[in-house]
Amino acid sequence: MNSKWEIHRVGLINFWYYDEEEFYFLQGRMLLRGANGSGKSVTMQSFIPLLLDGNMRPERLDPFGSRARKIENYLLEEGDEREERIAYLYMELKRIESEMYTTIGIGMRARKNKKMDIWYFGITDGRRIGKDFFPKMICVQCQKQLKIWMD
Repeated sequence: MNSKWEIHRVGLINFWYYDEEEFYFLQGRMLLRGANGSGKSVTMQSFIPLLLDGNMRPERLDPFGSRARKIENYLLEEGDEREERIAYLYMELKRIESEMYTTIGIGMRARKNKKMDIWYFGITDGRRIGKDFFPKMICVQCQKQLKIWMD
């Protein structure tokens, strides 16, 4: 059995313009097509700095190096009516030539006029987001847990 891992899919939940979205890879590769300005670069640029190196500096998140948008802006836009938003990004890895999966991810909670809460997670027991449990379940469970932690 080949012991190498490859990216199988990535997902965004309540992040930027996405409610729930998954992008699948084929043999560790993915092709995104769309018109200029449709969000291809911003979407993929979010995964590398946030999931793999934890870098949340605005110039690292923006594919053009601008410092105009902070991570909070990807959850709560200026003029957003919501008081808070919880978002997740995750990357599922699959062992080549097997059905073994592992997932890494980040959870973020933005609240108006408050510091952002950020946590990382790993799922190493073979359970899969969208197969064994579902994104909305993560958000509901997280909100309950955050309420316990914040009180």
